[in-house]
Amino acid sequence: MCHWLVTEWRIKMNGNKEVKQRIAELKKEKDAVILAHYYVDGEVQEIADYVGDSYYLAEKATTIPAGTIIFCGVSFMGESAKILNPEKKVIMADQKADCPMAHMIETERIHEVREQYPDAAVVCYVNSTAEIKAESDVCVTSSNAIRIVKKLPNKDIFFIPDNNLGRYAAKQLPEKHFIFHDGFCHVHTSIHREEVLKAKEVHPEALILAHPECTEEVLELADFIGSTSQILDYATQSEEKVFLICTEMGIFYELQQKNPGKKFYSVGHRQFCPNMKRIKLESVLEALERMGPEVQLDEEIRQKAKLPLERMLQLAAEE
Repeated sequence: MCHWLVTEWRIKMNGNKEVKQRIAELKKEKDAVILAHYYVDGEVQEIADYVGDSYYLAEKATTIPAGTIIFCGVSFMGESAKILNPEKKVIMADQKADCPMAHMIETERIHEVREQYPDAAVVCYVNSTAEIKAESDVCVTSSNAIRIVKKLPNKDIFFIPDNNLGRYAAKQLPEKHFIFHDGFCHVHTSIHREEVLKAKEVHPEALILAHPECTEEVLELADFIGSTSQILDYATQSEEKVFLICTEMGIFYELQQKNPGKKFYSVGHRQFCPNMKRIKLESVLEALERMGPEVQLDEEIRQKAKLPLERMLQLAAEE
């Protein structure tokens, strides 16, 4: 490595060490806990107190004693934490980190479907805004959608906003009648069947692990389909050593931490969420120093949105 590159690398590492140390000091000083999603950069996951998928983080937010939550994720995740914990200060590590899917459904569409199907349950993926949650009957995540919808007494299910997850759940629950929406995750829908097949040619021994937000043609190739945390658990428990991962590449950090003797490969160059990757160590530090930006919600919307989230936690906990 060139001398100037070595010097630059050492400067960065020393700088990161100082930032991490200052973050640790401020957390204690300000009674704060850092929650991070698997899709943020590995160096941010490293300094977080809790790392997980959207369900785990929503659940964890209700149990931590700290008065302040620093959320390293996209906006709907911070909103969910605030909905469930109004007494806590919830601060986003980056206010501009957002999820396009969360804005792919409008309340007017929900009203239209309710008129057409009066007995339908509006099942809302947590990747949605507080306003949309407030109009819904129950929330779900990719890890519990099938289990929760199966428990609902309603035959008609309006699944919003993700089309791919909705169709995957519908295949597992043929007794239900699903009404789909056209929302999608741009990261998962950018993973194409052709790319998976090419990656399989290069690594024929690899198992294909896919997130249910992927398209049906990709899921058909998968050896295992599950949420981010379920993919992590499957790879960790499996006796196999090589895997093709069909979800956002941030999960690679935890996969490698838990499985140093295994190999993980992406299937294309688009497995990258620019919103999640906005969150850096420096933005976490700035959020702690400023104690902002804080998540603010209209109280009426928060109260309404709390009901489907609490129902999700209740149904997911039941045997």
